[in-house]
Amino acid sequence: MKKFLLFITSLLVISSGRAQQLPGMAARVAETAMKKLWRDSTHKGPHPGRWSYDQSVVLLGIRGLWYRTADARYFDYMQQSMDRFVSEDGAIDTYRMDDFNIDNIACGRILLDLYQVTGKDKYFKAAATLRKQLTVHPRTSEGSFWHKRIYPQQVWLDGLYMAQPFLAQWAATFNEGDSTWNDIALQFINIERQTRDPRSGLMRHGWDESRKMPWADKQTGLSLNVWARAMGWYGAALADVLAYFPEGHPQRPALVQIMERFAIAISKAQDKKSGLWWDVMNAPYPGMKGNYFESSAAAQFVYALAKTTRLGLLPAKYRQVAEKGYQGIQSKFISTEATGNTNYTGTVSVSGLGGKPYRDGTFAYYISERVITNDPKGMGAFIQAANEMEILPDLQIGRGKTVLLDSYYNDERGRNILGQNVRVHYKFSETSPGGFSFLSASLIRLGAETRELYTAPAAASLKGVAAYIIVDPDITKENPHAKMMNAADAAVIAKWVHRGGALVLLLNDVGNCDLDKINLLAEKFGFSFNSDSRNRVQGRNFTQGAIRLSPENPVFRTAEKVYLKEISTIQVKDQRNVTVLERDGTNVLMVSAKHGKGRVFAVGDPWLYNEYVDGRKLPSDFDNLKAADDLSRWMLNDRSFNSTGTANKRKKQTQ
Repeated sequence: MKKFLLFITSLLVISSGRAQQLPGMAARVAETAMKKLWRDSTHKGPHPGRWSYDQSVVLLGIRGLWYRTADARYFDYMQQSMDRFVSEDGAIDTYRMDDFNIDNIACGRILLDLYQVTGKDKYFKAAATLRKQLTVHPRTSEGSFWHKRIYPQQVWLDGLYMAQPFLAQWAATFNEGDSTWNDIALQFINIERQTRDPRSGLMRHGWDESRKMPWADKQTGLSLNVWARAMGWYGAALADVLAYFPEGHPQRPALVQIMERFAIAISKAQDKKSGLWWDVMNAPYPGMKGNYFESSAAAQFVYALAKTTRLGLLPAKYRQVAEKGYQGIQSKFISTEATGNTNYTGTVSVSGLGGKPYRDGTFAYYISERVITNDPKGMGAFIQAANEMEILPDLQIGRGKTVLLDSYYNDERGRNILGQNVRVHYKFSETSPGGFSFLSASLIRLGAETRELYTAPAAASLKGVAAYIIVDPDITKENPHAKMMNAADAAVIAKWVHRGGALVLLLNDVGNCDLDKINLLAEKFGFSFNSDSRNRVQGRNFTQGAIRLSPENPVFRTAEKVYLKEISTIQVKDQRNVTVLERDGTNVLMVSAKHGKGRVFAVGDPWLYNEYVDGRKLPSDFDNLKAADDLSRWMLNDRSFNSTGTANKRKKQTQ
């Protein structure tokens, strides 16, 4: 399950509420990118004329901003960018498989995202075409993908970024087995072995197995120099792949070790004064006339280090390298126009090997390439890096804490597009409308780890868990093999809460949820769910599901107006330990409870699933994303939030 949550780990930035313009650098540079570079197909003006990896770099950053804000503009921008090329039958305009160009795979990551969210077959078909290319793409004798058909037997570090994260996302999404994960690992292991200098740890830009290219050393096949963005492509790719890679896979330790060697090398190569990196990194070129600090590589290095330290794959000391690099980036490469546009400067437009005109890989060649402002590769890399760096202040809230989502009492199954039997409905790993990927992202950007529990709760499975969420337990009409709450399970959970756990119950209304059996658990904390259904909503009349949260609500400190529909109300039985958080007249809608050292939150609706959090359906005045963030802080016992978090909401209502 954890391998599937990598998608979420790419999206993490501090949330500032729904549909709001963020003040952070990621949003500011993204605004410029959307205005100047990658307009959707409804506009005339600048737009990529062909299917290109450049788009994916920007769109991956935009994807993070969507998860951060639930601003549908960002999702729409991703979709429109891909719709410019992808027809209803899944064909990709300007793409030709027989080019065997590894660069053409990169946008597949966005296609998978769009398919999972929208369910539209055309995105799956387009992504499947790219997956098919990788099954027939030519390889070196040791199994590495050629960079392009026109560059036979050549492997460039760039290519790892273009193909491997997509392949990992596909493998996680469609449950491909060890052979695919072995292949992904092979790509990183092979090229590191071929290109890495054992003394500096830096990796040459390319390797020619045939030794026929003029740029290649006749003995080793290596290109002459270390180009910074090539190293950046490799590191960012490895960081993204490791987020997906199954924890128990035997090749995972080898990839983590490669990441460690990469981190050591770029840390040593970092300019101590500026925090930046030279375009040509290997001796004797740093500081030499004509060499310069390059912005896209700096952003990629910051991204790779920040992400892998956050995932716990690298020691925390590398976070300091990322922070210094990020400070250097903002000092040197960020500029603001009088119009308010934020620009990203200092990006080399392109660097390659061979081709026409011929690129010989010398120092003179690399520094001759044009350096430009607002290149999509630089802007996209920066947005991704900023998305990671802007999370840092809150990571300590949940660091070392695990939030567990029940997938035992709620264990609905379905068939995916490949006919595979998969778990569906209210899963952290689901990015579809019925999933909890936005709630998962809220928790992860506070530093927590999110997992799903597929067995009955036991002392061992709950040990060390900070919070446990039970959502909409199955009934037999939904799942013929539904597992019901019982007295023994309820006792285990109550004992865990008593010792300090935070239990969250997100149930459903009568007829859609096992209320009778789940009350065996709820009654241990002094309340029970009623067999009723409040807030019935007709069609898209969302006002019928609107609830104004009290400014005194100790759980929801920033959310004000939220959407819940078809709620089972609550009966309070122990007024000493149960606090009513929200009511509608005499009907109790939300409660919290104390139990020993632990806490319980309960409401009769799953309400924080993607459909009502991601900004694509509800009007912008609903705060369901803020509510997800607030509940995440409550689960993780954010002390500063609990003591001061009401201030913003109260102040706004009294002004």
